[in-house]
Amino acid sequence: MIKAGIVGGTGYTGVELLRLLAGHAQVELQVITSRSEVGMSVANMFPNLRGKVALSFSEPDMDALAQCDVVFYATPHGVAMKGAGELLARGIKVIDLGADFRIRDIPTWEQWYGMTHTAPELAAEAVYGLPEVNREAIKQARLIACPGCYPTAVQLGFMPLLEQGLVDKNHLIADAKSGVSGAGRKASVGTLMCEAAESMKAYAVSGHRHLPEIRQGLVQMAGADVALTFVPHLTPMIRGIHATLYATLSHDVDLQALYEQRYEAEPFVDVMPAGAHPETRSVKGANQCRIAIHRPGGGDTVVVLSVIDNLVKGAAGQALQNMNILFGLDERAGLETIALLP
Repeated sequence: MIKAGIVGGTGYTGVELLRLLAGHAQVELQVITSRSEVGMSVANMFPNLRGKVALSFSEPDMDALAQCDVVFYATPHGVAMKGAGELLARGIKVIDLGADFRIRDIPTWEQWYGMTHTAPELAAEAVYGLPEVNREAIKQARLIACPGCYPTAVQLGFMPLLEQGLVDKNHLIADAKSGVSGAGRKASVGTLMCEAAESMKAYAVSGHRHLPEIRQGLVQMAGADVALTFVPHLTPMIRGIHATLYATLSHDVDLQALYEQRYEAEPFVDVMPAGAHPETRSVKGANQCRIAIHRPGGGDTVVVLSVIDNLVKGAAGQALQNMNILFGLDERAGLETIALLP
């Protein structure tokens, strides 16, 4: 059994991680921390876990966490970089669901996150946990930086085109919509039901924290610099991301065959039939990315539709997928949940 601990389990990604780990046949949950909820039963805060998780929240304690085989950080940025080093020194694997180790260029990270990075040497070591790109490196990792939700949907959508050099790299557009759970489990006027319902709005058009992370991944895929316009939107749903991606083709190619071949062996990427329109509800609660490719009017514009559940493939599910790879388990273990409908 893999002994797992979670630092910061009271947010939406934390409870999703708890749900998935509790259903994993080869995982034993050892500890879950929360400075604000010490002593509270997990099941009292999250009644869906009643009878499944018997733990209570505890103060973060390195000695307790060091009894685990793997520790997940489901915390805001700035937390994991302060504790990961000690855990790694004690032989514990660390999987960070936050942003501390995603961006390799430290000045860029500090610019976008507004603080000094206290562990740049760990950022240099961390493996970016997008399995469809870095599976082999993940197998050997000590520290994994799980991708953000927008970056997952956007990178998986653009990947086959950039890897094969089929589009103009200087004119990429990602128009992405997210449910309100992407803003986290906190009191915020903008995500109140009366504020977010029956409305949709763009935000952070001048620059979003996920932009440098997305660009970093796209540059790796393309082997050259890229220019990306990324516009996120808040939509009146709880969970889900829909990314509509635009690029200009520089070569004529069978796009359907290209995507089907690239993702043929990927258990959590579903390339839909030609002309399909994937829905966010088709991935709700599942560790799945569904993709469809369009070429309007047969012209040189390609439109890729990419949908994920931001809390699963965009966060906790991807973290568990990384854990499975890291420990040599079936990559699908604990992640074969079918999406919820309606």
